[in-house]
This record gives sequence, structure tokens and C-alpha cells, in this order.
Amino acid sequence: MSAYMGKLLYVDLNKGTATEMPLDPQLAENFVGGKGFGAKILYDLLPAGCDPLSPQNILMFMPGPITGTLAPANRGCVVTKSPLTNTFADSYFGGHFAQEIRFCGYDGIVITGAAAEPSYLWIDEGKVEVRSAEGAWGLDTFAAVEKIREELGDISVKTACIGPAGEKMVSFALINCEYNRHAGRAGTGAVMGSKNLKAVVLRGSKPVIPADAEAFSAAVDQAYKELAEDETIASFTTDGTPASIDFANDEQLLPTNNYTDGAFEGAGGLNAEAQRKHFWLRNVACAGCPIACGKVGIIKRGRRKGLVTDVVEYETAAMVGSNLGIKDIREVSYLVKKCDALGLDGMSAGGVIGFAIEAFQNGLITAEQTGGLELKFGDTATAEYLLDAIAAREGLGDLLAGGVKQAAARLGGGADQYAVHVKGLESPAWGPRSVPGMGLALATADRGGCHQRAFPILYEVGGEWNGVEVDRAALKGKGEIVAHLQNYLAALDTLVKCDFAAYGIRDATYCRLLETATGGSWDVEKLMALGERIWNQVRLFNLREGFTRADDTLPKRFTEQPLPEGPFAGQMITLQDLDRMLDEYYAVRGWDEEGKPTEEKLKQLGLDQMPKLV
Repeated sequence: MSAYMGKLLYVDLNKGTATEMPLDPQLAENFVGGKGFGAKILYDLLPAGCDPLSPQNILMFMPGPITGTLAPANRGCVVTKSPLTNTFADSYFGGHFAQEIRFCGYDGIVITGAAAEPSYLWIDEGKVEVRSAEGAWGLDTFAAVEKIREELGDISVKTACIGPAGEKMVSFALINCEYNRHAGRAGTGAVMGSKNLKAVVLRGSKPVIPADAEAFSAAVDQAYKELAEDETIASFTTDGTPASIDFANDEQLLPTNNYTDGAFEGAGGLNAEAQRKHFWLRNVACAGCPIACGKVGIIKRGRRKGLVTDVVEYETAAMVGSNLGIKDIREVSYLVKKCDALGLDGMSAGGVIGFAIEAFQNGLITAEQTGGLELKFGDTATAEYLLDAIAAREGLGDLLAGGVKQAAARLGGGADQYAVHVKGLESPAWGPRSVPGMGLALATADRGGCHQRAFPILYEVGGEWNGVEVDRAALKGKGEIVAHLQNYLAALDTLVKCDFAAYGIRDATYCRLLETATGGSWDVEKLMALGERIWNQVRLFNLREGFTRADDTLPKRFTEQPLPEGPFAGQMITLQDLDRMLDEYYAVRGWDEEGKPTEEKLKQLGLDQMPKLV
């Protein structure tokens, strides 16, 4: 007996067929679940050089081996090849959808091909149907879910759905996995749209039974105890992620006016205190999560009065707020909810709009292209106009729908100075100019600039890592920190853990949860080896797709334009600085000077003779 359900569901939309395949024991042993399953399946089954928006691309919904159990705070991920970056893409979501995959009897769903007409996938226990989505096509994410649930006569079904932006294959379209829980980054929604797939809808009741129920229950109790005792977890429950606004602003890490600065004079209008004042009413949580970082509410006053909204997370509060010069959280909340409805990644949308405003101010975008509208920082109308245009791919919106990298290339004239991205993925809301380890983490992140692969800021600002003093400004030693964090988080992304729970649940407890659930034997050393194996597997995919050392870089905004004022004025990460850190990082990883895993490293990780999935 094991918490594995023992099978994967393969859906071919070309043929309209579904096939249950036994879970390969070697896949389970070496890649465990979540990110690991996705990395191996994508590398083995996707042809090299495949167009991400072609029917050949693979779209996967992957839970982890303890998702759907009593273990606290577990999620799911979408894995595919990104249309925004052409890299491996894994995008994580909370809510209840991932658990329902397991309740339907599967360890993952693998979708290929494209339907001939707008469709949705309906999985009811063991029955799989491809149904017409004609009535939902064109609707926003909220209305589409309501329409499908009404058609099925069941408001409890779990849904993953795209909006108009996904249908139009906007390169940073998201998948809405229930209210305000999204697979947001890297354009997963565009891949779903390219398959004419409006939604995946689930209903299941199969239990997930751990290998050793009594020992697993004890491990669950321990995990809950650790969460309850951790001060950081308590702060997430009280304030959610907006608590980071003040920290980022104080440390000059907060993106402001398209990253031209790292501090925002209106930060107090975006933080947890401002959100509590204007709309928070009660806490909400994902399935099985005691943290409850969500804060649903309704705007009480002003022109957005009556708007029902969830917490505006740190990343979107920063990217749609300070990065666009908007200081009223009610206006930011309105814009973020518009992103959710249209099916746009709010982080990338904020980056794209910031780019467009700066390009307009420098004459690379004209009033003729905007219909006479002046694009300005601090202006909700500018952001609203561009969101609608991007989602519809109309006029200027079509130029911006490919993301800042593609838009800058099409505009020319030095527009790349304003395009803040890594490998095509718009940068997250953590400016790295005064924290070089974070710059290295962004440059080497596997799906493009991402703060969720490693977050060395905690140690650079905190001044200590594993009992060793850390110099914030130093370059030396940052490669070791980043590689360790990437391995660790890749391992936990196989479970698939909640990012916040990982602050409280100890490594040994995660190992105990995993081994009592699956029947295997796990310790921290083996967990770290798992993460390193997965990280290298993804690196092999990106190398195969044509990525090189030259792509492990940072935008000009961070390498050529220092912070303009404040305690860290003048600081930036030059390309020479980055090269020094890359040399150390590659050496720590056992890669050659070009960033390719050596034969010795592949052998050590068992990747040299790993059987190919068929």
C-alpha cells in the first residue's frame, strides 16, 4: 500500500481519447512527483525544438505524493514548455484542484494534441469526456467556471480554467485554478488556449491512503506543531505576503516605476495595514492548510466600493502597484482582479505595462498607437487600457502580448533598456542590485527570472547562512548558497509543498511525511540529491532547447543602471560581477564553464543511464 494512486492519465485531444497508464516505478523512485515527474516526462516525450503553441506541446497537471492526504499545505503544478521563454515551465497553484486529481485516482494528468473546437475536459471519478465549451468560450475566468458548473449541475466540481487572454494565446496568460489561485507564470494559459481547451473539470472521491497510516498521522501532527510554533508562519496568517512590502521598501528591493528605483514613497498605501483597512474581512485557506494567508473581503469606500477581492499578494501589489507608480491599494486590487478575470499573469502584466509606459515616455511608442492616450506612471486608466488591449490582442496590445523581450525586439531603438526580464520571463518584485546573490538566483532560475527557485535575500540581508556570516555586497560564496537553495526547493516542489509552509516544517519532518506516505526510506541527504537530480534534468532540457551560458544573465536595468538614491545608491550587478558568480556557481554544481553538467555529475545523479519514458 502507498499514497501513490498508481497511474497517470494521458489525454489526446487530437483523437478525443483518454488512456490510463501504470505509474512507472523508476519514475516514482527517482523523480517522486510534481516538478520531478514533469521534468522527466517533458524531456522524454517532447520533441526537441517543439513550438510551445503547437499541438505537440505537452500540458501536465501534477500533484505530489502527499497531496490529498492530511499533510498540511500541499499544492499542485502545471508543467509545459513555455511560449514566453521557450524554457521548461513549472507553475504552482493552491486551492483544491490538485487534491481532486488524486481523488479522481491519478498521480498526474498529461494532455497532448489540440481539440478541433473549443472544449473542456470533464473527469468524473474514472470517466473522462471531452465536451464542447462553446457556451463558455469568450467568457472571463469567473463567468466560465460558473457556466460550466451550472451545466454540470454541481457547484462543488473543481476547475482549472483560462480566460480571454489564454484563448488569444497571450504569452503570459495564466490558468485560474479556482478563485484567486493560479498557475500564473510562464504562459501556461496560452498553451491551454492553443489546445482549444477552456477548462479541466474534476470530481472524485477516491481516498489517498499512506503506506503506514499510523506513522504518517504522527508525522502530520508534527508538521502541524512546527507550523503552529513558527513566528514567520504566524505573520503569514496575520498579514499574508503584503507584510513584505515594508521590508522590501526599507531595503530598496521594491520595484518602482519599471525598476528605475528600489523604494516607493507610496508603499504605505499597498501594505498589509492598508489592505486590512480597506477590504480584508476574514482569512481563507487552501485545502488542508492551517496558515490561511488569503484575506477575502470587500472594498468599503471609494470608487471601487463593493468590489469583492482576496488579498493582493506581495508580488502583484508590487508589480501592479509600486512598479506602475500606483499607491492606492483599492485601485491595485481592481487591476489585479481584472488580470484574474482576463486570465493574465499579474506579475508579467505589471512588467509589461511598466515597459510600455517607459517606452512611451521615450518616444518608442506613440500616441497614435495608444489611440491618443498618454501612458503614465501612477495612472489606473493607463493600466486598465493596456490590460484590455493585451487580452484582446488589439492594437498596441498585440505588440505587448508576447512579453517585454519580444516587444523590445520589435520596437528596437534601445527598447531593451526598459525590458526587465530573464530569458523572456518578466522579473519578479525583488530588485537585486544591492543583493548580488539574488541576482545570481534570477539569472540561473530554470524558467527565467524567478524568486521561487532560490531566495538568498533572506541571508544577504540577514547576514548569516547555516551559521556562517554572509556579506551582503560580496560576490564570493553566493554560488554555493544559490545552488543549495535551488536543490532544496526543487526537492520540495516534488511534494508539492506550499512555499510558506516550508518556513515552518522542518526538513526531517518532510522526509518523514514522504517515507510514511510512500513506503520508501528518506533522509535529508537523499532529499537534497533528489532536488539536484531534478535541477540537472531541467538544465538538460533547457540546453537541448538551445540555451547557453549567455542566457544566464540579467537585464540592463540591473547591470548598467545603478540604484539612484538612498542607502544603496550606486549599487548594481555588472556583467563582470555576474560572470564571477557564474564561474563559482557552475563549479559548485559540477558543470563545465559553459554551464553544461559534466558526465561525472550526470553519473553521480544517475541521469546518465536513466531509462527513457515511452
